[in-house]
Amino acid sequence: MGFNVILMGGTGLVGSTVLRALLDSVRCDHVVMVNRREVNLAETAGTSQVRQVVLDMDAADFESRIQDLASACMADGSTWCGVSCIGIGKGSQKWSDEDIKKLEIGLVGTFARGCLAGGIQVFGLLSAAGSSSKSNVRYARIMGGKEEAVRSVGFRRLAIFRPGIIAGNAHTPSALAWLGRLIPGPFGTIDQEEIGRAFVGEFLRGGDGLTILGNSAIKVRSRGR
Repeated sequence: MGFNVILMGGTGLVGSTVLRALLDSVRCDHVVMVNRREVNLAETAGTSQVRQVVLDMDAADFESRIQDLASACMADGSTWCGVSCIGIGKGSQKWSDEDIKKLEIGLVGTFARGCLAGGIQVFGLLSAAGSSSKSNVRYARIMGGKEEAVRSVGFRRLAIFRPGIIAGNAHTPSALAWLGRLIPGPFGTIDQEEIGRAFVGEFLRGGDGLTILGNSAIKVRSRGR
């Protein structure tokens, strides 16, 4: 049985990798990308598998628009999953905490609530290793807040992906990625392509409830898509 995905953040570095993995899977029938503006992506050239929906993500009715979109997608009884790959990059170093929270916690939480309200019960969330709302590290603390916001929505199945150092990402210096391969456990290096494949593997083989995937689990899921 195939599945379909509503994807937010698919134009980012990790998000575009997740998109490619979805398109490469014979089990993924359709991807609806929620974007701020329509974009030209090499991954979508010549395929009807992808549809872009342009929405004002700062609008007060964004949640209801996502709900309407999810409801329309599910009207034929097919299986749909929500995915958020929204993430901050180098430019965020100039952002205030409130601006980052608005994106990572506010926008992602709103998207998740809209998905569930529209009937989607399965959700995949890109987070990061060490995420905790009680962390003393700003990035980890905000990621933890994002996880809590999505967990509170109440999906039947929620998979949270917590990669460590991401190799193959333009924001990761090659020397850091190399050194990270010497670090075992959740904070070491994981290849970006493995993250993309792991999303597919989790949707195909994951179970109900909450699943948290660190580096080791991501690698396992990436091999079992």
